[in-house]
Amino acid sequence: MLVAFCITPSTSGEDGSVHDAVAAAVKVVRDSGLPNETTSMFTTIEGEWDECMKVVKDACDAVAKFGPRVALVLKADIRGDRTGEMQGKVDRLEKALEEL
Repeated sequence: MLVAFCITPSTSGEDGSVHDAVAAAVKVVRDSGLPNETTSMFTTIEGEWDECMKVVKDACDAVAKFGPRVALVLKADIRGDRTGEMQGKVDRLEKALEEL
């Protein structure tokens, strides 16, 4: 499965930034060993259901250290018959664009 998620604390630094909390979450993701990609708005991971959900929970716990409330936005593509879809989906898109 692919899971794209965004986690933010309810409070931020003096300048309104949340990068320290996000860094704590991304560290959890990278330490998990799952394939992952972080962009300016979301982090995507790929793995089995239980391992992905554990990473999301652990990342939420890391962000919770920065404030009393955490917001989570999550989108999942649950497809048990494929792996390597983080790159596979992009490859198929690029091919389709070339054919236009």
